[in-house]
Amino acid sequence: QVQLVESGGGWVQPGGSVRLTCAASGSIARIGSMGWYRRVPGNQRALVAAITSTGVTNYGPSVKGRFTISRDDTKNTTLLQMHNLQPEDTDVYYCNADLKVLGGTWSYHWGQGTQVTVSS
Repeated sequence: QVQLVESGGGWVQPGGSVRLTCAASGSIARIGSMGWYRRVPGNQRALVAAITSTGVTNYGPSVKGRFTISRDDTKNTTLLQMHNLQPEDTDVYYCNADLKVLGGTWSYHWGQGTQVTVSS
């Protein structure tokens, strides 16, 4: 059993900053890529930021230069530091991880999501 738990969401004024944390727990053997996604119309999820096991990062076009993703493999966590937030960044942000469970195979897992609201 594996869980991804996000934290750190909330309300912030335009121009403000928020840091999201995602912690993976359970019977984890290895973690590959980790990332953050947000909801888009059509009940889809769009990439916000991702980081591979070797530290290579990838960002959605609207967040480049404002958001930074990092990971701490000693704690099985990924962080998303969000700066200069704007109202259009308001959304539910989901953590995703590609991981291998003990005695099992690789598969993608999702967190429950955390709300970020940007308004004055």
